[in-house]
Formats: sequence, structure tokens, C-alpha cells
Amino acid sequence: MTASPRLERIVEITASELNERLGEALALYVTAMNYPPATVEQRAPMWLAHMMREDWRCVVALGEHDELVGIGYGYRGAAGQWWHEQVRRGLMQVSPPAVVDSWLTDYFELTELHVLPRAQGRGLGEELLRRLLEGVRSSCVLLSTPEGPSKAWKLYRRVGFEDVLRHYQFTGDPRPFAVLGRKLPV
Repeated sequence: MTASPRLERIVEITASELNERLGEALALYVTAMNYPPATVEQRAPMWLAHMMREDWRCVVALGEHDELVGIGYGYRGAAGQWWHEQVRRGLMQVSPPAVVDSWLTDYFELTELHVLPRAQGRGLGEELLRRLLEGVRSSCVLLSTPEGPSKAWKLYRRVGFEDVLRHYQFTGDPRPFAVLGRKLPV
């Protein structure tokens, strides 16, 4: 069994700093999500594109040897973005336009939040989440997560996220997802 990494600090990093560590960050993502290694090649261009979006911000947890132990990033969501349009389509099927607009007009999209499995269970995910959302100027935050019991679900509920859209299938992914949201600040 691998020892839990000792956490040294949580810091906000710039897009250029993440770009320099993109391989390491994507390896963390693949490990945390238990995805096949080839996923890195598929996700790298997407992460690079996300770094260019309005109000993009990223926080990382660094271990004692400056290695990435956790990561969270997001940006201001907007019409025309793939995730925004997918969520709008799903919400329009189950909610009146005023509800759809209340969530999708001024939100921060929590795009990624991951902690290495050996570092989970010590509050690191919650600390990353809280630090990422500090100072976000949007009125609310939205995220999507696979349906089903998980540590992520427990975290989001503990921090006050509520159901926005449940059992939704994003184009290209057969798994059911939930879209969760909460008003800001946390």
C-alpha cells in the first residue's frame, strides 16, 4: 500500500503554470477517475481550451515534494460552450425558462475537482473546492458528476449543493449524470 502523501500547501496557479504541469495534472485526473491512460490524450486539448475562458482559475494541492496531490479548476460558464448548451437542453425539458435562466445566466462552472485516491478522506477535496470558489464573482456555481454514491457526492451535499438536473445523459457518454448547483459565496 502506498503511503498517503503529506500535504504541504494549496495554491492558486496560472494557466501557464498549469500548462507546464499539464501531463502531471492529467495523470492525477486519470488516476482519480480510474480512466484508461489514453484518456490523457483526449482531455489535454480540452483542458488547454478551458484555460482560455473568462474568469478561469485553478487551485492545486501540493505534496511535500511539490507533486500534485489534488486539482480543481473552473471558469465563467456562457452560452455557446458545449457543457452550457448540453445542460440548457436538459433543463429545458424539465424546468420552466425562468428556472433555466436563474441557473445559467451568471454561473461559475466547476469543471474539474480531483484528489489522488491515496490522499482522499482527509478534507482535501473540500478545501480545494472552498479555495477555488473564494472570490468568484458569479452568483452561483454549477457542476456535473456521475450519478451514484461516491465521495464526491458526499462532499457536494455537505457543502450545500442541490439538484439542478438529475439522470441526464451528456452527448457521447452513456452514464447518467447529475447537475448540481449552489448560490455563492460558499
